[in-house]
Amino acid sequence: MTTADPASTSTDPLPPRASDRWVILAGAVLVQLALGAVYAWSTFSKALQAPESALRLSTVEATIPFETAIGMIFVGTFLGGRIQDRRGPRTVAVVGMVMYAAGIVLSSFAQAPGQLWLLILGYGVLGGIGLGLAYIVPIALLQKWFPDKAGLITGIAVGGFGFGAVITSPVAQTLIEADKTHPAAAFLPLGLAYLVAGVAGATVFRNPPAGWSPAGVVASGRTATTAVEGRDFTVREALGTRQWYLLTVILTVCVTAGISLVSVAAASATAVAGYSAAGAAGLVGVMGLFNGAGRIGWAALSDRIGKMPSFVGILALEGIALILLPRIGTSPVSFAVLAAIIYTCYGGAFGALPSTAGQFFGVKHAGSIYGLMLVAWSIGGVSGPLIASALIGSSKNYVLAYTVIGAIALIGAAIPVLTSPPPRPRDDTSPAATPATTA
Repeated sequence: MTTADPASTSTDPLPPRASDRWVILAGAVLVQLALGAVYAWSTFSKALQAPESALRLSTVEATIPFETAIGMIFVGTFLGGRIQDRRGPRTVAVVGMVMYAAGIVLSSFAQAPGQLWLLILGYGVLGGIGLGLAYIVPIALLQKWFPDKAGLITGIAVGGFGFGAVITSPVAQTLIEADKTHPAAAFLPLGLAYLVAGVAGATVFRNPPAGWSPAGVVASGRTATTAVEGRDFTVREALGTRQWYLLTVILTVCVTAGISLVSVAAASATAVAGYSAAGAAGLVGVMGLFNGAGRIGWAALSDRIGKMPSFVGILALEGIALILLPRIGTSPVSFAVLAAIIYTCYGGAFGALPSTAGQFFGVKHAGSIYGLMLVAWSIGGVSGPLIASALIGSSKNYVLAYTVIGAIALIGAAIPVLTSPPPRPRDDTSPAATPATTA
C-alpha cells in the first residue's frame, strides 16, 4: 500500500476520478491564456510612445517594463517550483495569479510623465515574478497527471500561453483607442480579467496521490514497456549532471534565436518585406497563432520521434529560416512563411522541453528542476533582443543580424546530438525494488 503525498491529499481527500485530470488540464490552459497576455506588450509599447500619450516614452523606455518582466520570470519559476514540490500546486498558482494581476492593475495608474517606474514595478517586477510562480505549476503538475502523453499535454498547456497575446492584443487595442492619452488605463480591466480567469483555473489544481497512474502506466510516469530502473532525481542530483546544463543551453539558444525576431517583428516586416505599419501589426498578431501551435505541435512530435531529434529540427529550421529571412523575405509572402517557421520553432522549444526534463529526471521534483531550467528564458529573452538590436543598428543591417543569429542556432543544433538521458539514481526506494501501485 502506498502513502499519498500530504501536500496532495490534506485538502483533497477524495481519490481521483478519470475525468479529474482533464478538468485540471482545462484549468491549466485558462491560467496560461491569462499569463500569455504578457506578450501583448508591443501593443502598449507603441501606444505609450505615441505623441498623444501623456507618458510619451522613448523607444528605450518603452522596452524596459517588458524586459524587466522577462528577467523576473526566473525568480518566480525558481520559487514556485520549490514551493510547489513541497506544499502542492494550488496555493502557488493562486498566489502567482494574484501577484501577476496586481502588477498589471498597478500599471494602469501610470498616466503622467515621470511614472514609468509604475510600469517597471507593476508590469515588470510584480507581473514577472507572479507570471513565473503561476507558469511553472501546470508544467510540472500535468506531467504527473498525464505520464502517458506528457509531451502533448504540456504542449497544449503552454500553447495556451502562446495564444494569450493573440486574444489580448485586439482587446487591448480597443481599450487603448478609447483613451489614447492614457493608454496604460487599459491595464485595469485587463488585470481584473486575468485575476478572475487565472484564479478560477488555479483552484482546480491538485497533485495526484503518490503511486497513482492511469491504467497501463507505472507510477514512475513511464509506460510498463519502457520503464527505467531507478528513482526520480532530486534537485541537487539533477544539477550534478551535465544533462541539466545541456538542456538549459538548448533552451537558451532556442529562445535567443526566436525572440530576436519576435522582439522586432513589426519593424523587420516593414524594412525587409515592405509591409505597411498596419500590415506589420496584423502579421505580428497572426504569428502569435504559430507560436501557440508550435508549442502543441512540437511537443506532440517529440513524443513520437524522440526529444533530441525534435530539438535538432527546431534549432536547424530556426537557423535556416533566420538566415534566409532578409535574403528571400523581400516578398511579403516569403517573409510571412519564414517568420511562421521561426515562431513555430520558438514556441516549440517551450512545448517540448518540459516533458524532456521529466523524461530525463523524473516528475517528482519537476517543478524545481524545470523551474531552474527556465533561467534560459530570462537569459535568452534579454540577450536575443539586445544582440538583434545591436547588429541591426542605425544602418538597419538585417542581413548581418539574422545571419549571425541564424548561425548561432545552427551551431546549437549539434548540442542535442550530444545529449542523452542520464542514468537513474538507485537506492532502496527505487521502483525496481518496490512494486508500483496503479489505479
